[in-house]
Amino acid sequence: MQNNGSGRIVVQNLSKTFGPVSAVQNLSFVVEPGSVTGFLGPNGAGKTTTLRMILGLVTPTAGVATVSGLPYDQLGNPARIVGAVLENEGFHPKRTARNHLRVYASAIGVPDQRADEVLGLVGLSAAAERKPGGFSLGMRQRLALATALLGNPQVLVLDEPANGLDPEGILWLRNFLRAYAREGRTVLVSSHLLSEVEQTIDQVVIISHGVTRYYGSLEQLRGSQQSRVLVQAADPNALVKALQEGGFGQIEPTPDGRVAVLGATRQQIGDLVAKSGLAVYGIEEDRADLEKLFFQLTNGQYAGAPYQQPQYQQQYPPQQGGGWGPPPPGYPPQQPPQQQPYQTPPGGYQQPGPHQGWGGQR
Repeated sequence: MQNNGSGRIVVQNLSKTFGPVSAVQNLSFVVEPGSVTGFLGPNGAGKTTTLRMILGLVTPTAGVATVSGLPYDQLGNPARIVGAVLENEGFHPKRTARNHLRVYASAIGVPDQRADEVLGLVGLSAAAERKPGGFSLGMRQRLALATALLGNPQVLVLDEPANGLDPEGILWLRNFLRAYAREGRTVLVSSHLLSEVEQTIDQVVIISHGVTRYYGSLEQLRGSQQSRVLVQAADPNALVKALQEGGFGQIEPTPDGRVAVLGATRQQIGDLVAKSGLAVYGIEEDRADLEKLFFQLTNGQYAGAPYQQPQYQQQYPPQQGGGWGPPPPGYPPQQPPQQQPYQTPPGGYQQPGPHQGWGGQR
């Protein structure tokens, strides 16, 4: 085996067990250069364990993971090939950001000036002489990324890189990762920010229970879902009849009172409505997004039970005034109170007054 310089990550039949726990089971996927690949799954799905096996920090029970054709520990000077961020806590609290980076630069054999270059890349030039102990979470995240970039690596492996970033920082990260991949480099990103990842990635690997649920392009994943059009009609029954006469057989109501037409386009439904002369208030094409598909593929791994009122609250509800104490005399009642028949308020309904503005702090 030799370093082929491609930057391709290959995970082949990878498995890892910790005692009786099977964290990863027979995972296989390829991360291609020139693209951003999202690595998605619920907590406990095996994402971090897989990343640690790719980076040589955990020994697989079975299977192999390679970067540019070699296991990580055979890459020679791996920091010059792979830049990785698995956490953002590895900073000396009293060493400046610049000095932190210079220590790592010396360890991997790059000049000190590279520290200032990567600080500029991640937007921390003004904080070069500050100590990470006083950094915000987002600033520590940027410094961790700067550390990963020191060796100008062909491959980036990032675990939750947007954690702690503000909206401006998230937009910057998205553009940075896309630009990095456009240079022919390989980017693998693990994240729970599904809506953000959807705007960043080209390929996606979704796992649950340590098993691959989907591996492929984002467009193929969306295309696997049948599109539907949501119509808000003045007369839903008349609309359903017109749709059936028009050859649309997959029709169903939605909880908000609209009519969903599966396998149709907005233009088709618009033409039918125009010909039939029906009154509609809105036609919306329901686009399958990554978050919906993600929950469909991973549903059930850690599903909580529906909320029920605790038994002690059922027996001893809070007293008036907010305090807790013993039940009042005669509580609980031996028989449920008789419900009074509903009566229309005297004088009929009154129009509500002007709406009050919403208060509160952000």
